[in-house]
Amino acid sequence: MSLTRREFVVAAAVVAATRPRTLFALGHADVLIVQFSDTGERQGAVRVPKVVKADDDWRKQLSPLAYHIARQAGTERAFSGAYWNLHDKGLFRCICCDTALFSSAAKFDSGTGWPSFWQPIAEENVHHGKPSGGYTDSEVTCIRCDAHLGDLFDDGPHPTGLRYCIDSVALRFVKF
Repeated sequence: MSLTRREFVVAAAVVAATRPRTLFALGHADVLIVQFSDTGERQGAVRVPKVVKADDDWRKQLSPLAYHIARQAGTERAFSGAYWNLHDKGLFRCICCDTALFSSAAKFDSGTGWPSFWQPIAEENVHHGKPSGGYTDSEVTCIRCDAHLGDLFDDGPHPTGLRYCIDSVALRFVKF
């Protein structure tokens, strides 16, 4: 069965109108992430669709502050977030797409007022540039949904010497 151009356009419009507004992999490549259970067990690397949503949909999902931080690359005030002084054992997931990002085992007190980690739970799950010495930004984002998480600096503890300075509101904590 062949469609005329008009029939094809109408059919495409009907499909687009009836699909959810979240666009999974439509025009976007899949990404490789490492999945973790809520108990912190590594479950292996998998290819998953990139999560892309319209701004209105992100606004509906997130609080105004979380939207400002995660979708507009804002920064929360130091010592104001829920996790800067959290010492419980657990896993930190992306507030936007739930990808596992950091483990409490790599969290340390940087004295900066933001949750700080010396490494991500899996390097595959985050994207960042070269660490900053404090004069330039090196944004850290979630690989799956491009949420802004914070910045990467080169003044962290051993063994990496890195400090992933992350906004609490960009995270969801799952206690072990």
